[in-house]
Amino acid sequence: MNAEKPAPDSPTANRPAMDRREFVRAALLVGAGAAASAGVALHARRADPPADPIGPDSIRDLKALPSLPASANEDPLVRMQRDLATAMEKPMEQRKWGMIIDQRKCVGCSACTIACVAENKLPPGVVYRPVVQEETGVFPNVKLRFTPRPCMQCDEPSCVPVCPVNATWKRPDGITTIDYDKCIGCRYCLTACPYGARTSDFGRDYTAGVAAGAPAGENRPLLAGARKIMPYEEAPSHEYGKNWDRAAHGSPSGNARKCTFCVHRLDQGQLPQCVTTCIGRATYFGDTNDPDSLITELLTKESTHTLLPHLGTKPTVHYIA
Repeated sequence: MNAEKPAPDSPTANRPAMDRREFVRAALLVGAGAAASAGVALHARRADPPADPIGPDSIRDLKALPSLPASANEDPLVRMQRDLATAMEKPMEQRKWGMIIDQRKCVGCSACTIACVAENKLPPGVVYRPVVQEETGVFPNVKLRFTPRPCMQCDEPSCVPVCPVNATWKRPDGITTIDYDKCIGCRYCLTACPYGARTSDFGRDYTAGVAAGAPAGENRPLLAGARKIMPYEEAPSHEYGKNWDRAAHGSPSGNARKCTFCVHRLDQGQLPQCVTTCIGRATYFGDTNDPDSLITELLTKESTHTLLPHLGTKPTVHYIA
């Protein structure tokens, strides 16, 4: 099929056709301009540049493109990662981690819940970040509201003082943690937490003793005397930067467990898994002690609220409704 010819009065009617070299050079410049608007710095190498089959000036022209501020039109994840790198350069006691969840953007996909299960190798019955669904309004004017509920990482956590063996405490950066080797599984902290953010690991798994190929459901046949689990369930969890393999009912089996803002990822310079997985960019995370961070900017500009503020636990997880 032949391409249509431009109309005689079209502004492109008398424009000479671009050859392949000019077309590719133009495409490079357009692509570089889009990258610059996303906050990506482009640098051309001056010393011993490689042979350029398109033209000697096509790469060097890129450095002449105007650069925009790093925050212009960039993905919030990029800025949060940059904020995280800045925060990790400071001592722990100078950092204060916080989270904001924008309920206007949350679509209830539960991707954060599943990502958390996969990241932390959570067994059946252990969920760190459920998404609570609520119907509001009066028929026919009704809508759904979704509330992801991680650990609130309270400034005054009610779960800490009730532990009889001091197995749980608050780190200087604001994250409440659990020492699995100290925890005796009394579950006092589960009762004390008003948000239901703690669960207990009873040592269960998903596939032990289940016949291969059996359909899902409550009546799946079991192999007599067998305790065969899938390889992915034998993979160790890396919470708190250690390997926990749960072999022979070892820790964290029998312990209380909770969201830790993926502290094992933070210590490696990575954002929490729920933040990076959110398809709607509804979860924000960062150092609230940094006045230039995205989360501080949102706390300043947006009207946020916390859950059950009257209890005085002072959660560091905020919501935008």
